Amino acid sequence: MKSFVVRDDASLAEVKTFVMGHGDSQQVGQGLQDKLDATRSIVDVVRAQGDTALAEFTERFDGVALTPEQFEITPAEIDAALASIAPRMRQILERAHENIRKFHSKSLRESWEETQEDGTVLGQRITAIESAGVYVPGGKAFYPSSVLMNIVPARVAGVKEIVMVSPPSYQGTIHPVVLAAAKIAGATRIFRVGGAQSIAALAYGTETIPAVTKITGPGNTFVTAAKALVRGTVEIDSEAGPSEVVVLADDHANPAFVAAEMLAQAEHDEEATAVLITPSERLIEEVTACLTKETAKLPRKAIIEQSLANCGVMIQTRTMEEAVELTNLYAPEHLSVQVEYPRNLVDKIKHAGAMMLGPMTPVAVGDYYAGPNHILPTGRKARFSSPLTAEDFRKVTSVLYYSRERLEKDAADIREFAEAEELQAHARSIEVRQS
Repeated sequence: MKSFVVRDDASLAEVKTFVMGHGDSQQVGQGLQDKLDATRSIVDVVRAQGDTALAEFTERFDGVALTPEQFEITPAEIDAALASIAPRMRQILERAHENIRKFHSKSLRESWEETQEDGTVLGQRITAIESAGVYVPGGKAFYPSSVLMNIVPARVAGVKEIVMVSPPSYQGTIHPVVLAAAKIAGATRIFRVGGAQSIAALAYGTETIPAVTKITGPGNTFVTAAKALVRGTVEIDSEAGPSEVVVLADDHANPAFVAAEMLAQAEHDEEATAVLITPSERLIEEVTACLTKETAKLPRKAIIEQSLANCGVMIQTRTMEEAVELTNLYAPEHLSVQVEYPRNLVDKIKHAGAMMLGPMTPVAVGDYYAGPNHILPTGRKARFSSPLTAEDFRKVTSVLYYSRERLEKDAADIREFAEAEELQAHARSIEVRQS
């Protein structure tokens, strides 16, 4: 794990350079560029050959032989999965679903129109996109939380067709808890295909999988590369990189709580980033000891150790003001604020995907249950982008109606504006209506 101590302005400048470079390098994963060419060939073959290529890649990469007729999970299979899970798990999924639905329902804008005295009408018509494709990863773990975080906002937005894809990594199909979450959330169709090939199928359509308007959801580097390649044919949520957390803490922080947040991110994969920024030398020492002790108890110990060795960082600043400055520079996906008075720092934090305030707000409450989305900007993108919301599944159409009176009033201005740009046909389009 890397460590830095800010002792003077020169070392602060050194740390700033590191933070910017470290965050940018994590933006889409360390291996993305190397995998783009391989991914492009997969995308191109699926676009050209459809289901045939999809079946071949599923057998090659997932080790599951499926005919195109077996891609789609039937309604009976989905109902059976829902019935098979423990009642307690179903209740948890339903409560989390309701929390997420309520949260995202509060952010929706409304269409509007304004009619002026001369009859002019100006406004915006806000409508849902027609279809969405949701990618849910599988393999090292199963993610019903990602199902809810993708599908519920789309449903709240009013999307009619929501197509979910996920690799057949559980006994040749999709894990029953993932299918149960999809049923509760409202997926309209579910396919047991994954990887870059499923992203190509959602973008271009195959004989069995419909093309969609937008693709959302996290995945491995190949999935991220495929999303980057099809962007433009469809919209995507983002080219997300590895998971990351910054813990901003002072001397009042509980070292066990700080270590717990770092470990929770590090267990995602070997490229996940866990960072502690604090003015407290004592806290860094105690957190380091906690990390060693707790890692030994966890089943994903090898992943955590590699993640912390590759991407873990401890930064000791001179002041809390410096710690906040470096946090804003990092613009983390997750920010855990563990200081004596966390709400006092809210207005000082300019860039973060999600802020978890205080010792009793672990990142996991946002990952699973509270309502905000866990699909967040990574790799310093929180400087200019936002978590996935229901609004991301809607679009705006401007509405204009000019009366003759209003056109006459504005004609000269518009005509001269067009002539200044040397676009005579634009100017003429005004003139012909004045004759």
